Amino acid sequence: MLEPSKPNCYNEKMDQIDDYSDVRHKAWCIHCTASLETCETNRDHVPSRSLLDKPYPPELPVVEICTSCNTSFSQDEEYFAAFLGAVITGSTDPDVQTIPAAERVLRRNPSLKARIDRSRKDFKTLGGENRTIWEPEMGRVKNALVKNARGHVYFELGQPAMGEPVHFHATPLETFTAEEREAFFSMPMIEVWPEVGSRMMTRVFTGQDMEDGWIVVQDGVYRFAVAEDDGFAVKIVLREYLAAEVIWSY
Repeated sequence: MLEPSKPNCYNEKMDQIDDYSDVRHKAWCIHCTASLETCETNRDHVPSRSLLDKPYPPELPVVEICTSCNTSFSQDEEYFAAFLGAVITGSTDPDVQTIPAAERVLRRNPSLKARIDRSRKDFKTLGGENRTIWEPEMGRVKNALVKNARGHVYFELGQPAMGEPVHFHATPLETFTAEEREAFFSMPMIEVWPEVGSRMMTRVFTGQDMEDGWIVVQDGVYRFAVAEDDGFAVKIVLREYLAAEVIWSY
């Protein structure tokens, strides 16, 4: 269950980093394994632009995936952006949204707006305080976040994270205990160095777009971390409100 918090102010980031990792990993769609030579493809932004603010970073990461997969994620990404916007503002009113995509989706899709409205629960605590919680459709939230996490692995490490992750978790940061928060934000020492030529290897040695081990896409809006050790692990922080972790094993 998600509770709203206050939005932050943001700045654009990201610089171009060339990729020289093994091209043999780039022959198929990272989501369905279809050969990219035999199907229609799209360049997909990771993170999705629906989760960011305008102006977008000038060198926003993109990966090539099949058009069918790109289309299949659209509704879940729209739901996630709209739901996150409603939680952060405490309302589904399009006029008060701080996430541009949430404002657009809630304005043009009244049925989705009503659906999200029904997920809102208002109650009074034992101390008499009025509180609001929102019950997300976690399957749709997972689809949107795993899609982005898989794209981060591919773009940064030059390798596909195929199949279902062995671990997925997404929860508001304010629900963390002090120990859980410290564990989530403590980035481990890199035990396995990224592939030579990968963007992550460049970041490791230059610190480009990184702060304390996190890759910052937009300040206060979206940051993530990628690690490789017996698999792939991705951590994502959205709007300094929602924390997510996705792990694949080899």
